[in-house]
Amino acid sequence: MNDEQQQLLTDLEKDHTDITKGFTDYWRNHSSFDTWQFWLHVMFLLVPLVILYFKIDRKKALLIGFFGFNVHVWFTYIDTFGAKLGFWSYPFQLMPTITVSLGLDVSFIPVIFMLLYQWVINHDKNYYVYFIGLCLFISFIFKPLMSMLDLFILDNGANYFHILIGYLVIMCISKWITNLFVYFEKGSKV
Repeated sequence: MNDEQQQLLTDLEKDHTDITKGFTDYWRNHSSFDTWQFWLHVMFLLVPLVILYFKIDRKKALLIGFFGFNVHVWFTYIDTFGAKLGFWSYPFQLMPTITVSLGLDVSFIPVIFMLLYQWVINHDKNYYVYFIGLCLFISFIFKPLMSMLDLFILDNGANYFHILIGYLVIMCISKWITNLFVYFEKGSKV
């Protein structure tokens, strides 16, 4: 690594540390344990997991869990991408060092997707019809409601249609990857 590159990396790491300290101060003063928003995010994290524990079809738990993990990963990537580029933000956090909504990324959205996926496969329904409906609901009802409560802020030209595109991408990639692995599993038994 040359000196110029090393200096740039050092400067960026210092800036990153300063920004992290700023987010920690912000969290302590505006988003911590003494706000109802913090406790709502705790609920977004814990309640869906409890519901999932009781509602998951245990005979298909690995399939549903694999699908849900896909949703979690892709949603976290897209959410982080949008937040880092300033397209949206979450003014209230569970943890000051994570700038996306931990409860939504880790639990709430993946569990909703998992439970709908379970219902769709158990009732032999069209995946795309029901999931497009879910994506429309989340994008045009749930996210605007979060915005009204100041839990979610759109910025830099982003709108709810962009949010919908993100959810549709998550919906498709998660299904296709899950289908690919199911195909691999079935192919190995032949």
